[in-house]
Parts: sequence; C-alpha cells; structure tokens
Amino acid sequence: MLSKRLVVCLDVRGGKLAKSIRFADTKDIGDPVARARQYYEDGADEIVFYDITASRENRDIMIEFVEKAASQIFIPFSVGGGIRSVEDATKLRNAGAEKVNVNTAAVLRKELITEIADAIGSQSTVLSMDIRRVSPTEKIPSGYEIVVNGGIAPMGIDALWWAKEGERLGAGELVVNSIDADGTRDNYEIKLTRMIAESVGIPVIASGGAGKPEHLYDVLTEGRADAALVASIVHYGEYTCRQLKEYLHGRGIKMRMNF
Repeated sequence: MLSKRLVVCLDVRGGKLAKSIRFADTKDIGDPVARARQYYEDGADEIVFYDITASRENRDIMIEFVEKAASQIFIPFSVGGGIRSVEDATKLRNAGAEKVNVNTAAVLRKELITEIADAIGSQSTVLSMDIRRVSPTEKIPSGYEIVVNGGIAPMGIDALWWAKEGERLGAGELVVNSIDADGTRDNYEIKLTRMIAESVGIPVIASGGAGKPEHLYDVLTEGRADAALVASIVHYGEYTCRQLKEYLHGRGIKMRMNF
C-alpha cells in the first residue's frame, strides 16, 4: 500500500503568505519562504505554492521567489499560478520547482496540459481544479462546477468530466479544491473528493476545509484521497505537521514518518 501524503499549501499574494475563506476576505499572514522551511523541517511531505493573483492579473509567476523557496526546502515542491505556456512551466522547473500546477490557462485551452506533460513529464504536471457546488443540470450533471481566475469566474464545466479529461490529456495528479469548504475548517468536501478519486487512475490531493486531524483521516479513508492538503490549521499554529502525521499513523494510515 502506498503511503499517504501530507501537503502544505502556501497561498502567496505580493510575496506574502495569504489566507482566505471561500476565496474571499484574504489576509496577509507572514513570510511564505520562512514558513515553507518550517514545514519542511517539521515533516511535511510536499509544499505547494500558489500565486493566487497571477492569473487574475494576467502576469507571470515570480521566478525569483520560486528560486529562493527552492533553496530552503528539500522535499517535493509544487508551484502554480499564472502558468500559460510550456516556457512558463520550464522556467519554473529550472528555478527549482519539481511540479507545476495548471488551472485557469488549462481550462481556457486544454491542450496546454498535453504540451506541458510532453515537455516536462506527466509526473511533474498537476491539474489544479477550483470547484463549487451547484444544482445539477444537463451540462453539469455531477452538481460540481469548475471556477477559474482565483474562484471568481464560473465556467459551466462539469468538474467530474474535467478531472477525467485532465487525466486523458496527460496530467499526472489532480488537486481537488472545494471553494465551498476553503478556509472554513469544517471538513473537506468528502463526496466531491471520493467521486473524483474513484473515477480516475492518478493521485488525487484533497484541498479545502481541514480543521482538525480527524478531517484528514476522513478524506484519506472515506474520501479515497491520496494526499491531504492543509493550510489554516498549520499556519495558525493549531497543529504541527508532525502532530498531524503522528495522529494519522496512530489510526492506521500509512504515512512517511520523515522526521
């Protein structure tokens, strides 16, 4: 049985660590590079940086920031936000990112997934999906819709269809981020995560809603996720990465006890 992973997400805005609730009321809460180093030393399996305003502002991600972060952490390091071309993805890989996350640009031109996967490998190409609940329709039968540009632009695309399409196009991993659960700390969107995890053959990272260790257990078991992404509960000092992994290990979840 493969180990489950604990992934720490750092949303970055203007070079500062930021946090929001349901993609709104965003506040700056610290230095993302220093925090990344802290989480690496505390046992996180992976760090994800999202430049949360790059797509909305139609600008490139900050390469200098990526280089600085990559020099401080020595675990898989994934970066997303503003990636619109193979050149963008290659620059990030050269700057030290092990994986790149595509989101808005891939929704607008899905061939981008294949182009990046062909250039840097499927294992380094992550499709990140921001998803909200809607009433099921003929166009969105799953009841979950893809939203882009930092959660402000609904696309009328069914999330389950897009997950399968992302895998077909070459993505090696999916991030399933629930807008409805984001920052609430009320638990992950278990139904959504399980629906997607059971429909694809690539790893699924559950994102949005972690508030206590039990929530990670729920999404890794009932939700069938391969990894649990956390943010608020470690950013605000409620739990450490070590404590979360020890809890999961104690409940029978196979974890990499890398500390």
